[in-house]
Amino acid sequence: MSKNHLLNALCGSAIMQDENALTLRDASPLAPFDRRVITFLSDLSGMLLKDREAKAYPDVVTFAFFCRRANVLKMKESYADIAGGTIGRGYVFHIAPSNVPINFAYSLVSALLAGNQSVVKASSQDFMQTRIVCRAMSELLTGMHAALAPYINVVTYSRDRQDITEMLSAACHVRVIWGGDETIKRIRQASIPAHAFDVTFADRYSVLAIEAKAILGMEEKQLAQTALGFYNDTYLTDQNACTSPRLIYWVGDGQVIEMAKQRFWSAVHEYAAPRYEIEPVIAVDKLTAAYRAAIELGGTHIVQGADNLIARVSLDELPKNVEEYRCAGGFFIEYGDDTLDALTQVVTRKYQTLSYIGFEPKDLQAFVRENGLLGIDRITPVGKTMDFLFIWDGYDLIRTFSRHISAL
Repeated sequence: MSKNHLLNALCGSAIMQDENALTLRDASPLAPFDRRVITFLSDLSGMLLKDREAKAYPDVVTFAFFCRRANVLKMKESYADIAGGTIGRGYVFHIAPSNVPINFAYSLVSALLAGNQSVVKASSQDFMQTRIVCRAMSELLTGMHAALAPYINVVTYSRDRQDITEMLSAACHVRVIWGGDETIKRIRQASIPAHAFDVTFADRYSVLAIEAKAILGMEEKQLAQTALGFYNDTYLTDQNACTSPRLIYWVGDGQVIEMAKQRFWSAVHEYAAPRYEIEPVIAVDKLTAAYRAAIELGGTHIVQGADNLIARVSLDELPKNVEEYRCAGGFFIEYGDDTLDALTQVVTRKYQTLSYIGFEPKDLQAFVRENGLLGIDRITPVGKTMDFLFIWDGYDLIRTFSRHISAL
């Protein structure tokens, strides 16, 4: 790739390339929840919801609903306390994850609503979701919302082009890194200015807690809806999202748990079978992961199913390193107990989302707080683990991406 074609601009026009460097058009910081930004997002939402191609991608539709004016204004109310005293930090450089197509858009919107100019490195994989969203943004930014064009820039380039990462990092005020631990380590080799800082979203692990009697008490329609939600949390992203549960923690009496398992997994299989196609390599990986767990962990039982759509490994004891046993495409570790107490022995900073069926969220929040757990930053009902909020991994993104001006 020649230096004057360093990257592929999917959206925006603020980046200018020459033979030696990339430069960024200046864009003054805005106040959080600027009315022009809210109007842009509202128009983007409307365009995506009318897009025939977008309707085939639930994650794009969910993003479109997130951007609706009513939703943004509701979120704005949560930040009434900072109105008048904050402004964007300046230029935010985002490195989006390679395996979650729509993440780049949420990261961008968070910084934009906080009042910042952004350059987002989207995944170099050719995701249709990325194309659809960037196409809509570009149409708006070359039309009635041209004034916001310098603030919204989405690019792609090869991950081995560390020189581009260095150039885009050199002038940023905040750098946002979504990815695994190795990705963060590699990106951090590129220096940022002394006044800048990194916001990192490292490799995380998530859990689903199920109260067994809640499954047994569900009517068929409610159970089917629960299976749909679980499918969206897991199979929709091949379990690649950090929010996707990998450990299924059952709570209840042993016999009740076994009956609930049979009912729950049957419903999941019924929903997933006509919608999810297992790639041969994933099928082999799941089988290998199950055998590895059986060999290395004590009290392990591989649950035999009718096919390899759902791979389940049941444990008699919960090892401290349970998060090391994972695989994409529908691989689940299961553990049952009469309380959640065993979680206190395994939860580390790597644990992110605790989703639930049958529990009260405030009870789970109290469980995390009262046990002083280092991990678990998000507690959500099943089916909502992918829902984006401005408080993510313990960061309040609007406050983090904005600069607070004190006045005495």
